[in-house]
Formats: sequence, structure tokens, C-alpha cells
Amino acid sequence: MEEQVPEVTAEAFDQPAPRRWTLWLGMGGIVILLCSGVFLGMLIFTGTDLIRQYLPASVLPARALDRTTSAGNTMGDPEAPVHIIEYGDFQCPYCLKFWRETEPQLIEEYVNSGVVYFEYRAFPIIGPESYTASEGAYCAGDQEKFWEFHDILFTNWSGENVGDFTTEKLIRYAEALDLDVDEFEACLSEGKYRERVEQDKAQALEDGVQATPTFLINGVLVEGAHSFESLKHIIEEIMDGGLNTVNG
Repeated sequence: MEEQVPEVTAEAFDQPAPRRWTLWLGMGGIVILLCSGVFLGMLIFTGTDLIRQYLPASVLPARALDRTTSAGNTMGDPEAPVHIIEYGDFQCPYCLKFWRETEPQLIEEYVNSGVVYFEYRAFPIIGPESYTASEGAYCAGDQEKFWEFHDILFTNWSGENVGDFTTEKLIRYAEALDLDVDEFEACLSEGKYRERVEQDKAQALEDGVQATPTFLINGVLVEGAHSFESLKHIIEEIMDGGLNTVNG
């Protein structure tokens, strides 16, 4: 018995081939969605660290604070009746809060008017970047821009020990402030102010400082990022003789 061979007609050649490309396209879409999900998950768990690693960072300019008289890490009249020493850490979020919410009004109403003489001292307690930032501010002070550097550090702070105050970043801040970068970099690399920062910290401990920010107001310790109204009350009490203080 002869085997029947299926007849192939011309119409069979006119049928469209299976659309395999649609299958591959669908699979590709699924892969893209999976990869996007993984990337978003990494962003959720790693936060700014991953963003900083893959996206270029820019230096944010600091707002201008009108300090009419300043010298190094001090501002105001040295003969002012009220002396305020701030012990701070540039990585401290409460120091940032004080700088952002209280310091501008304190400068306007009391420093520039000759009532308050204000000094910033380093109390680096959060991590290695606290030390480099403090040294960088003192190095900028060599070029009469301590306070400008102080302000740009707080402006570009985004978290503790996340790379905001590495040596490379400090150099970028110096460039943004038009400092002599070679001089600034040499100051950092030679550790010119390393001992100064350690001395600030030792003095803070001797003064009884345990946290940042802490203020020594005519010898009285005041801890925390106080509002302007709170500091105003203390300053007015001193001016009225209501607090027993030791100037300096």
C-alpha cells in the first residue's frame, strides 16, 4: 500500500510565518521591568550612596549671610558685652538646624549691632569627615573665608559620613569659593590645623561639652539648637544682669 504524501498547495506558501519577534519583544519588556524593579529596590535600601556613586554631584552655593565684622573663626566686636562660643560638628544635623534657623537672625540683631562676639570651635564627634571639614574651614580661614567655607559646608551637607566632606569634596568647595586651591590643598595635606582641631575638642571636653551644638555664653553652658527667641531671652538676661556669668 502506497504512503500518502500530503499535498502542498500554492496557498500554503502564502500563509504568514509565526510572529516570533513579538514573543522576543514581550520577553525583553519583562526583563527591562525586572531590572527596573531591582534598581529601584537598590535605591530604596542604599539611598543617597548609590545616587552619589553614579550621578555627578554639583556644589550648591551658600546663601550670603551679612557678617559686618569677622576675623578667622570669629565675628563681631571682641569688646562686645556678650561672648558666645559655639562648639559644633559640621556633620551634626542640629548644628545645621541652628545655622539655618537661628544664626542669621542672631547675626543681624546681636552680632552686627555690637552686642555679641561669636566664635566657632570644632568639636568633631561624628566621624572622620567631621575632622576633615573642621580642618578645611580653618584652612579657608587662612584666605579670610572661614565663614564662607563654614556656610558652604552646611549647604552641601546631606548626611553623616556619606562623602560630603572628603578631601576631594573640600577642594571642590574651595574652588567654588575662588580660593587659591593649591594653597588650600597644601594646608589640608600637610595637616596644618589637625592639632588646632584636637585642641578645640580637648577644650570642649574641659568646658563640659557633651553634644553638638553646645554654646558657652559668657561662661554658661547652653546645649542644643535653640531657637532665636530662646537665645534672645538668655542674651537679654545677661544684659540685664539676671545671670551670673564670666565674660570670655
